[in-house]
Amino acid sequence: MSEKNASGILSVTIEKVRQLVDVSTIVGEPMKLSEDITVIPVSKVTYGFAAGGSDFPSKNGKELFGGAGGAGITINPVAFLVLKDGEVTLKHITANDNAAERLVNMVPDVIDKVSGTVSKLKNDKSAAAK
Repeated sequence: MSEKNASGILSVTIEKVRQLVDVSTIVGEPMKLSEDITVIPVSKVTYGFAAGGSDFPSKNGKELFGGAGGAGITINPVAFLVLKDGEVTLKHITANDNAAERLVNMVPDVIDKVSGTVSKLKNDKSAAAK
């Protein structure tokens, strides 16, 4: 899409950033781990954009315009919302660690907790059925 002035380039750039970053980028899709446990990822989105242009004189009397725009986006996971038995807790990923590494390191603990909860629920249901 070409625009004829700096304002147009800036408008197009901002619209493209809006298309890339929506609410589901910041608060992710819920992941249902069991009947009672749902995990929702939360991310920090940082973005920046720039645009500019200039009119150039020409010999034939037509006004010429040259311009460009660009944007950059960074998405970092920062926390998880955990919904369990009607309660919501927030599990932070510390900023001191590499977020991706911290996330990978959290997976075994989350799986152990979920497995323990599922086992407990099965045992409770079995005991109640007897």
